[in-house]
Amino acid sequence: MVSKPPAGDPVQDAPQVTPPQHAAAGLPAIGHTLRIAQEQMGAVRTARTLLKVNQKDGFDCPGCAWPEGDKRHLAEFCENGAKAVAEEATLRRVTPGFFAAHPVAELAERSGYWLGQQGRITQPMYLPEGADRYEPVTWERAFAILAEELTALSSPDEALFYTSGRTSNEAAFLLQLFAREFGTNNLPDCSNMCHESSGSALTETIGIGKGSVSLEDLHRADLIVVAGQNPGTNHPRMLSALEKAKAAGARIISVNPLPEAGLERFKNPQTPQGMLKGTALTDLFLQIRIGGDQALFRLLNKLVLETPGAVDEEFVREHTHGFEEFAAAAGEADWAETLAATGLSRAEIERALEMVLASERTIVCWAMGLTQHKHSVPTIREVVNLLLLRGNIGRPGAGVCPVRGHSNVQGDRTMGIFERPAPAFLDALDKEFGIVSPRHHGFDVVRSIQALRDGEAKVFFAMGGNFVDATPDTEVTEAAMRRARLTVHVSTKLNRSHVVTGARALILPTLGRTDKDVQKSGRQFVTVEDSMGLVHASRGNLPPASPHLLSEPAIVTRMARAVLGEASRTPWEDFEADYAAVRDRIARVVPGFEDFNARLAANPGGFALPHAPRDERRFPTKTGRANFTAAPVEYPRVPEGRLLLQTLRSHDQYNTTIYGLDDRYRGIRGGRRVVLVHPEDAAALGLADGAYADLVSEWTDGSERRAPGFRVVHYPTARGCAAAYYPETNVLVPLESTADISNTPASKSVIVRLEESPQPSA
Repeated sequence: MVSKPPAGDPVQDAPQVTPPQHAAAGLPAIGHTLRIAQEQMGAVRTARTLLKVNQKDGFDCPGCAWPEGDKRHLAEFCENGAKAVAEEATLRRVTPGFFAAHPVAELAERSGYWLGQQGRITQPMYLPEGADRYEPVTWERAFAILAEELTALSSPDEALFYTSGRTSNEAAFLLQLFAREFGTNNLPDCSNMCHESSGSALTETIGIGKGSVSLEDLHRADLIVVAGQNPGTNHPRMLSALEKAKAAGARIISVNPLPEAGLERFKNPQTPQGMLKGTALTDLFLQIRIGGDQALFRLLNKLVLETPGAVDEEFVREHTHGFEEFAAAAGEADWAETLAATGLSRAEIERALEMVLASERTIVCWAMGLTQHKHSVPTIREVVNLLLLRGNIGRPGAGVCPVRGHSNVQGDRTMGIFERPAPAFLDALDKEFGIVSPRHHGFDVVRSIQALRDGEAKVFFAMGGNFVDATPDTEVTEAAMRRARLTVHVSTKLNRSHVVTGARALILPTLGRTDKDVQKSGRQFVTVEDSMGLVHASRGNLPPASPHLLSEPAIVTRMARAVLGEASRTPWEDFEADYAAVRDRIARVVPGFEDFNARLAANPGGFALPHAPRDERRFPTKTGRANFTAAPVEYPRVPEGRLLLQTLRSHDQYNTTIYGLDDRYRGIRGGRRVVLVHPEDAAALGLADGAYADLVSEWTDGSERRAPGFRVVHYPTARGCAAAYYPETNVLVPLESTADISNTPASKSVIVRLEESPQPSA
């Protein structure tokens, strides 16, 4: 029997707390997966759906972007992937009757968890200006409303077209094509909030803003450094790759302010031995203070330079630029400052150096723990410096590995979802479609919120995602959204963004990855790009959740025709009827996609996009070489009596989607409003385990922001550091607090004080 969604919001601020776990996956993961799937889908649908996840003839998991190998297990999914699939393939439905029964003001009081648990949206819904609740609307009327608002703008740049990572390559290509034919580069996307710092650093240093390694490289590495990343919760299938690397002799260094169960021990549920015993993954755990990573890698670079024979001099001479300036800066690295910045001991850093020097093939993996600080771009450049010193770019088993957090977030960028497109891309687009694309830069996520706030933008269109809960400065963001003339969300399920609306609002329900997509030319498939640059097909196998749903490509093409009219020479109707026609155009516009359809047919498992640094040791930078860089070492300075807070996900969460109220690995059950604090720090602040406190962030301009009512949990964090879940803590981060260069919100290093408060009432 399939469970019903919760009738009321469960209490989220009175959790039960037990000691954290020291192993990930295993039998508990299997049990939890089956329970969630059964509740959402029922037994038959569960089997029919999960056995198609990440298979060559199936659909790409709507969760993370971790790649699959050529040989695949029957159950090629993880616990969190199964949760993502179950939430999309759920039998729960949100009908027009639901909206009739619940005014928007009432829904706005509900938690994101409750909203998401209601199920799939079945019909287009419209909130007229001045109305208190959504009402059903025909697709024709919905597109007419969009056309009314977009064509009434005084400039195309008053429109914003946001894209979530779950959007397919075909839909993303069509959306950016429409936006540019309409006349704007306002194409913010979720990359702006996660790996923009990686792209900025890698484009400057190696010439391409993507990782340089394959799954096979991970299996062949001598040393893997996992910095600022929690694969056990955020990319669980990565644990299998680390396990395989360990079996081949690799060693692993974990760099993280929090001990993470998955990096301690992985109990692989796909093997009997893995289930019973598991594999200890981490050889050296560097429990670094938040934001100290640049200082750590800078000192390691100095020590490598000082070690005779440690530098790959031939690689440096033949393939790099800027070595002398970098070496001079690295030579100034100071032991005392590094120990203060990192909280590590000299012995720990020396042990890390030994492992670096012993490795001929090194990979550094990272995620949000490195990308969401003010100094994130220089930090990632410093990581690249270390790899360049040892010749570990363009060598099998070595390279950079930024781990993307959402399926196809990388593909969307490849398809042109970018507010600062390369002129060569626009030239190719214009030639192919006979249009004149705008050449001035558009708005990224932060700049889009500012534009809405300041009245510079009036229409907000989101292809997937939960923009309101994903962005910082919650009060400012919500006020900005409410200033819009029209907000539009292409969605499968409800979230907070649907109840923080402009004067008018549309919800356009779309097919999910699990849904079968049939158009005029027959059954369709879409494509995605994984975190390592492999492109493959995705085919849903379930009947759509409602006959009133449209696919993402269909929504974009019909919007384009409604807005641009017959004056547009782009064959939008042909693109809706047959996605192969879209791929033929992609093949002529986007480098690396030549013979797109033919290559997909010949390679059911997908094909790899070209990567010059990896494939040829060719670096398409401004200098024509890989660039060493030098920048002042930065790290957060925290006043006495304050802590440095990082935001993070719980284990029952993926991005802003809350699957449940437990964080099994960290010992948190039945709640989300917790703050993890080292027992000695808590004692110094007079906060007992189980006490409640308001989190108050402090900023250099004297402003403060408050998130009330968090249960204090004594936890083995790095000293002086704390952690709490987002989106509950987004309110603490000002809109203007961003990373230099990339403009990514700096959510991982927030100075806070904890003010004891009464326990919230139930």
